[in-house]
Amino acid sequence: MSTAQRRRPVSRKPLEGRQPSGVGAELSLLLEISQILDSSLDLRAVAGPVLQRLARSRGADSAALTLLSRHTGEIVVEAAHGLSVGQKARGRYRVGEGVTGLVIQEGERAIVARTSEDPRFLDRTGARRARGRDSSFICVPIMKGREVLGALSIDRPVAEAAVLLEEARILAVVGTLIAQAVKLRQAAREEQERLRQDNQRLQDELEDGHRPAGIVGSSPEMRAVYRLVSQVSRSDATVLLRGENGTGKELAARAIHSQSPRRERPFVTVSCAALSEGLIGSELFGHEKGAFTGAVTAKKGRFELADGGTLFLDEVGDLSPAVQVMLLRVLQEREFERVGGSATIRTNVRVIASTSRPLEALTESGQFRLDLYYRLAVFPIHLPPLRERRTDILLLADHFVERACQRSGKTVRRISTPAIDLLMSYDWPGNVRELENCIERAVLLSDDEVIHGHHLPPPLRTRAPGMAARLPLADELANVEQELLVEALKYTRGNVTAAAATLGVTTRVFRLRIRRYQIPPRRFR
Repeated sequence: MSTAQRRRPVSRKPLEGRQPSGVGAELSLLLEISQILDSSLDLRAVAGPVLQRLARSRGADSAALTLLSRHTGEIVVEAAHGLSVGQKARGRYRVGEGVTGLVIQEGERAIVARTSEDPRFLDRTGARRARGRDSSFICVPIMKGREVLGALSIDRPVAEAAVLLEEARILAVVGTLIAQAVKLRQAAREEQERLRQDNQRLQDELEDGHRPAGIVGSSPEMRAVYRLVSQVSRSDATVLLRGENGTGKELAARAIHSQSPRRERPFVTVSCAALSEGLIGSELFGHEKGAFTGAVTAKKGRFELADGGTLFLDEVGDLSPAVQVMLLRVLQEREFERVGGSATIRTNVRVIASTSRPLEALTESGQFRLDLYYRLAVFPIHLPPLRERRTDILLLADHFVERACQRSGKTVRRISTPAIDLLMSYDWPGNVRELENCIERAVLLSDDEVIHGHHLPPPLRTRAPGMAARLPLADELANVEQELLVEALKYTRGNVTAAAATLGVTTRVFRLRIRRYQIPPRRFR
């Protein structure tokens, strides 16, 4: 051998295809997994490669990382190698359920030599059935201190006990490495949730600051209305409020006026639907003495009375074609003449209009001027019907109870659960106005400081909007009796004897009644 050959440097590059064995193989696996985990703080980005490397090194058919949800208490497959998307989705457990659930419950590893012989192995994913052969299953807890975060498992060909113990030891070391990544991810999720809650709280506070006085509601639909009201109030733009009857369009108009620079000037309302065609022109623009029969003196119209302030035209879709022409001129030129007069009067009025009618359809049929529609709909705001913001029903009901009690001098402390169910299940075709009338009636009928279901109008008790027919008498009486039983149990916190005494019946009769209606007393304890 020559000197050059003896001094040739040894290559440090590992030979292709050569795999370390024994302790070296374990160290190589753990080093590689550590490097993968250190490459990203995103557990989802690293879990897949870690499980793939683990499964291949151990000759496993599949490997899975399952995590315990703190909020739902459910154990789900976070990542897996060797399982299909459908199999992963089926891998859900409760704590204590199956081998994985027991491992997470007890914080101890589990080794199943043959899955076909162990009843604890549920094969919830269906992977073993899909392979069609028996296997060994090893599952170790992933822990941070004494807290169990999840589990790491592999499904591999059947092996001897000594081999499975060695595999479990390696799996436990890998689980320790993964635990830190899981903990970091949970901390990141908690921080994101905290930031989300803080942002939501700040947004709610800002929106509460924009919430107009006199309008009740905290649903997303109403929050959107509050934002629009706040935005348009600072300008003099013409606003068109749209929505069904009883949705609170006049309240929204007053809110726009009260938040505007014109708040110290008059807010004048004109009901376009309530006035005849012969009177609406005089009401809007005024008239001179002798302009028509009965005009014994000159009279200012609503535009003059609202000068410097806001004029609210309610149900503007009911205006006649002649008055539409006059209104269009006022909006364009900011001037008008009184009926029977010739002097031009300048006006400084902000116009807010409302309608429950489909103005687009009216313009197509020629009943409403298209140019006037565009003048009015500079800034449209839609007021949602009550059935589209059901989360506001109880807020509104409590508000109307308080107001009705102040008017009537009565005291109502609460609304019963059956009555709440009826309020929430009704569609409210008359919207907020119908709810207010319903609550006022119920307050007047209440004689025990509680609004019960039988205090509500028949359409609510039948749960069919617009139906005025009552239920059969037997059904009506049964509903009332059932509600009284529930209220008595609620008042006594499930004490049957005390509940019977409040209704003036024997305990035996009371038990017979609640058995008839299948009302369990323990539900109220």
